[in-house]
Amino acid sequence: MEIRSDYIGDTKLYRIGELAKSAGVSERTIDYYTKIGLISPETRTQKNYRLYNHETLLRLERINQMKQEKYTLEEIRAKLEMWNKITNEEQVTEKLTALEIHMQQLEREVKELEPIISQLQPNQINRAFTHLMPQSLACIEAIRILLNHGPFT
Repeated sequence: MEIRSDYIGDTKLYRIGELAKSAGVSERTIDYYTKIGLISPETRTQKNYRLYNHETLLRLERINQMKQEKYTLEEIRAKLEMWNKITNEEQVTEKLTALEIHMQQLEREVKELEPIISQLQPNQINRAFTHLMPQSLACIEAIRILLNHGPFT
């Protein structure tokens, strides 16, 4: 994998100062968390600077949230280790469940709109849809296909 400045391939890496600033913590905190194993660098530069990936930033955000909830560092370590043990299958199941709940909410909202849309003139409907971004239209179509013909039916 090619390493150039603060990237591995296309993945942005953070130097300690950038990571600290992005996470809202001090560089000393980053050093301490690295020393006690709560976080670890993705790689090091030729000059031995530690480089951290985006997952580390997300992990720091979780750590900060748990600290605000009054968890000790040892409790935080245990929680993080437990989360790391979740299998890929469990992660997929968790995500699909969350998506299913979200899609049910979207379906309810669409059903609420159907009577309103049916009262609009064709030119009013066209104007409403022209304000949507192409990605949104593609998402709506994908959801419609998933709900009607997807792998879950």
